[in-house]
Amino acid sequence: MYKVFLAEDDNGIANAIAKNLAEWDFEVRRAENYRDIITEFTDFAPHIVLLDIALPFYNGFYWCAEIRKISRCPVVFISSAADNLNIVTAMNMGGDDFIAKPFDLNVLIAKLQAILRRSYDFAQNIGIIEHKGAVLNTADATLTFNGDKIDLTKNEYRIMETLMENKGKVVSRELLMNRLWETDSYVDENTLSVNVARLRKKLDAAGLSDFITTKVGRGYIV
Repeated sequence: MYKVFLAEDDNGIANAIAKNLAEWDFEVRRAENYRDIITEFTDFAPHIVLLDIALPFYNGFYWCAEIRKISRCPVVFISSAADNLNIVTAMNMGGDDFIAKPFDLNVLIAKLQAILRRSYDFAQNIGIIEHKGAVLNTADATLTFNGDKIDLTKNEYRIMETLMENKGKVVSRELLMNRLWETDSYVDENTLSVNVARLRKKLDAAGLSDFITTKVGRGYIV
């Protein structure tokens, strides 16, 4: 089930969109705190965002730019201010599409499905795993964040691959050690701890602070 984050302060429009999305088996969360949309976005971790331009406190352009600092999640602008300047600005801020109000809800669904297929189905086919803005390419064993490559050792890459394959789930230390054994290196509890600590330092330096969370007595989760 794909998750849609909806930032639309017109209750009538928002309710209609949310109802229609639910009928198509999307999980929808509406923005509530328009002073801090980014926190709600991060907590929900959506697959796609629907974003109005005219919002309380900060406009949609601002929030799109903030989202782009931490995620490559597709952002679709929905607005009645569909002049060329706003459309160009939306795209320059990192938007993926612009749908002018009023719009047919079936057209909205079709556009969202097309964007989601391009963003996720194709990415899965070429071995891309994305989480919290970090992009792991399993085809060439690279990790990038905000367009910058993060150099990883073989063991660090195996740890990231295992954690991101199981994102949102706790991964046991035993499973991680088994994956590291595949590198033909001797791995014990201390070796794993050292590798995780080094990996965390690299992630922190790249702007991915607290990306890996320790679950005491259980393992790690991203």
